[in-house]
Amino acid sequence: MPSADSDLGPQHLNEPARPVLREPIDRSPEHAEPSRFIPHVQGLRAIAVLAVVLYHFWPARFSGGYVGVDVFFVISGFLITAHLMRELTATGTVRLGQFWARRARRLLPASLLVLLFCALVAMSPYLTPTSALPNEVREILASTFYVENWYLALNSADYLNHGGDPTTVQHYWSLSLEEQFYVMWPLLILLAAWFAAKRFRGSVRRAVIIALAVVTAASFVFCVVFTITNPAPAYFVTFGRMWQFGVGAMVALIPALRIRNAIGSFTLGWAGIAVLVFVIFRFDGQTPFPGYAAALPTLAAAAVIAASNTERWWYPTRLLALRPAQFVGDISYSLYLWHWPLIIIAPSVPFWGLTIYHRVALLGICFVLAWLTKRFVEDPVRGWKVLTSRPSRVTLWSSLVAMIVVGSTAGVAWAVNAPAYNEGVRAIQELRENPPDCFGAAVVLEAECGGTDFGDTILPAPGFAGVDRPTHEECFVQLNDARPVSCAFGSDDPDAPRIALIGDSHAFQLLATFEKMADDNGWHLITYFKGACPWNTTPLSTEGAFGAACTQWRDGVRGALADTDLDAVFTAAIATTPYVSDGYDSAYDAAVAGYREAWAEVLDRGIPVVTVVDNPVWETDPNKCLRTRTLAECDGPRSELLLADDPLRDAASGVDGVTLLDFTDVFCDEDLCHPVVGGANVYRDQDHLTVTFADTLGPWYTEAILAALGR
Repeated sequence: MPSADSDLGPQHLNEPARPVLREPIDRSPEHAEPSRFIPHVQGLRAIAVLAVVLYHFWPARFSGGYVGVDVFFVISGFLITAHLMRELTATGTVRLGQFWARRARRLLPASLLVLLFCALVAMSPYLTPTSALPNEVREILASTFYVENWYLALNSADYLNHGGDPTTVQHYWSLSLEEQFYVMWPLLILLAAWFAAKRFRGSVRRAVIIALAVVTAASFVFCVVFTITNPAPAYFVTFGRMWQFGVGAMVALIPALRIRNAIGSFTLGWAGIAVLVFVIFRFDGQTPFPGYAAALPTLAAAAVIAASNTERWWYPTRLLALRPAQFVGDISYSLYLWHWPLIIIAPSVPFWGLTIYHRVALLGICFVLAWLTKRFVEDPVRGWKVLTSRPSRVTLWSSLVAMIVVGSTAGVAWAVNAPAYNEGVRAIQELRENPPDCFGAAVVLEAECGGTDFGDTILPAPGFAGVDRPTHEECFVQLNDARPVSCAFGSDDPDAPRIALIGDSHAFQLLATFEKMADDNGWHLITYFKGACPWNTTPLSTEGAFGAACTQWRDGVRGALADTDLDAVFTAAIATTPYVSDGYDSAYDAAVAGYREAWAEVLDRGIPVVTVVDNPVWETDPNKCLRTRTLAECDGPRSELLLADDPLRDAASGVDGVTLLDFTDVFCDEDLCHPVVGGANVYRDQDHLTVTFADTLGPWYTEAILAALGR
């Protein structure tokens, strides 16, 4: 997160302290003593922010651009540690109130402005779906008080794999983490200085280096272990990131690490840039991160900072000091703040498309807003004499008041829309209980419904489709959870047909429909679900703990099925799941073989299997389009949304005891796929069906299972 001041750099850290005039203790000086600007560090900030922004605009092309945040952490550790050490050396202490007040003046104005904008956007049902409002408000509040990283960690948001529906403020996780660094880091330095003076009577700087080195090493070990054992929260947890600040701190505190030799500086600087370019294009959402993989961008950023020689124009230190790089570095903080909300909001804006031209235009708007915010918000408030000429507590109390105002605005957004939210919940329940005739899939699958025209009807409404999802989240394990959790529904009669529903989230999306089917038909339903982990014996290509957890879950389900009397099994899976190809010509062939091997374990016991070809996967939630455009404008090309080769289809082909359902013609015609079918809103996000639409497929699921049961 690009928040550290650009004018804080190491200066004379290895020289004896010189007498300085003390500033009045009740004022907020901009620096404890003069410091010098480091142009190539500002240029490195430009690389970092461009990596993050381009990753969010084009994640497939800049698949590792998220490492830009790691670069920011190193820069902040370098600059802030240097600033604190200068003040400690010159004055014998660190004035915490003044330091924190300066951070507040530097960071909060732009940050709270963007949060206020997001809170106002949340009030509009045209820009924020009503169904997303509760989580949007919660995250705005968490971001306002700088605990967003912990909110995401506790809710297990999978940042790199874009798990869940991201809010406009999800990117504030890094700002929150960095603010926590600003609170803890000076306290650690002061504690080390106190121990040096009171207990060991040794060098303060040596004590600080030792203390921060211990914290850095411990944090790195924690990061590696936690990434292996629990990768989703590991991305956000504060202590798992402290080592990256610590690496920057070591460069600031140890003069020998700053290379001034021409050849050494040239080599180190370009090597660092080369590594950053490599990881930006080669890392992706499957890279175990942060963990040990984060050492590459972290050390690369430290190498660029440490390269200090500026003798020749072709040295990286000189190229990073060119005006374009300096301009981007100057606006990097505001650019980081603005780009993500605009990306989230843009698809909901009328007449705004997702073409390359719209994306480039939106990127340009981000730059303009960033420059305006830097020019008229960041710079003026940072030097605002109303605050800088008064005690630091004035800045801190003013900051708290501003944060409360933003938080209150988010609360108003909820209060304004709460009646609509509650009404939407009731409307969905009524729709499920009393759907219209020929509604949803029936308009395609039932001959007597052909030609039924629902006009512009969309049920549930596009702003509320996001909550039309199954309940019983306790039955759905995710991430590193490998427990073969089983839930039971329907009849408890010992003679009731026993049906198992197994698979990933594309099986879980059918739970409410199958629960109703079980109640209506007197079945006993047993479920096993794990996110992104189909019922298949071929390992995922996903490295690390997640792939291992999937394998363990499958083994657990295999054992549970072996001990369970079943009459039929229904399974579904997303077609884009990544598999290893070991021993096969392709990952596709491996997936087909894996499905057949998993099914064989029940087929050999005479238990039939029913499965279904996967539904289309959209680039973004089609409800964003439906809220502001006509139905025809929201159709998508079949060739882009529907995977031509679903391994489930081939796996089921020609296998005795396996029934394959294919509803492709319900979702799509020959050329286009439709987000609304027979008046029913098909999707609650980019690839999961609404319960309302899944219910309209219920009669055909029931028919297939009854046929498999021989009834």
